[in-house]
Amino acid sequence: MDKPVQGRAKTLMVNGQARVFDIDDPVLPGWIDEMSMASGGYPYDKKMDRAAFEKELQDLQVELVKVQLWQQKTGVRVMALFEGRDAAGKGGSIHDTLSYMNPRSARVVALTKPTETERGQWYFQRYVSHFPTAGEFVLFDRSWYNRAGVEPVMGFCTPEQYEAFLKQVPRFEKLLAQDGIRFFKFWLDIGREMQLKRFHDRRHDPLKIWKLSPMDIAAFDKWEDYTEKRDRMLKETHSEHAPWTVVRANDKRRARLNLIRHILHSLPYEDKNEARIGKVDKKILCSGSDFLK
Repeated sequence: MDKPVQGRAKTLMVNGQARVFDIDDPVLPGWIDEMSMASGGYPYDKKMDRAAFEKELQDLQVELVKVQLWQQKTGVRVMALFEGRDAAGKGGSIHDTLSYMNPRSARVVALTKPTETERGQWYFQRYVSHFPTAGEFVLFDRSWYNRAGVEPVMGFCTPEQYEAFLKQVPRFEKLLAQDGIRFFKFWLDIGREMQLKRFHDRRHDPLKIWKLSPMDIAAFDKWEDYTEKRDRMLKETHSEHAPWTVVRANDKRRARLNLIRHILHSLPYEDKNEARIGKVDKKILCSGSDFLK
């Protein structure tokens, strides 16, 4: 297990005022707690009720089991990417999606940094080896889109590699669609204060501290750079054959329910129960192109 991360006090400008945030302080600053839910223009004041969430999630998980049975019968391949800032809720969303699916044909891919051999390969090569075979349901916890965000922001790729990626990825993803893979791309979007709140929770929870990395701390000063890279990524890699779905994720419960609904509504599996799935909340989900308007 990694050693606990030692944070640093940061002075942040919030609504024109200087605010100090120290991740090592066990007391969460009141201004973060007060502003976190509304940060980033989030449309709801409170989290969804837990009991209602668990009931709706169970209904959706029943439908996901049907999806897997349909895949085993037809050989359809399903793949989804989960992207977003640190602490956006990618891992939890994947967990709730896969909880009751058979792990023999439903799996998560969460790759570590590339090896020396992988660094010498075609950039997409190490991801292709994890793609689904017939009947598989595969979810990526971060993906090749590291090169559209983390890598250029943190200096892990050259400007030339970044520009080449943005040109190549639409053609690469068109091949996936042409080969018949049912392909989803999710960007989980959170506000800055919500991210700080979740960082603080991780720093002071002994069960979650492993989730807080030195990279998270280094990203403190790079919020605007990440925002710029996110917007360009959505603009240049949102396409008809591989569209982005943006999930407003300050409330993890609403985020998870609605992204699962989106997957279920998009797949023509047998014995689909539309009433059980319910309607997608358009305040929570939108297309990548609409998000930028």
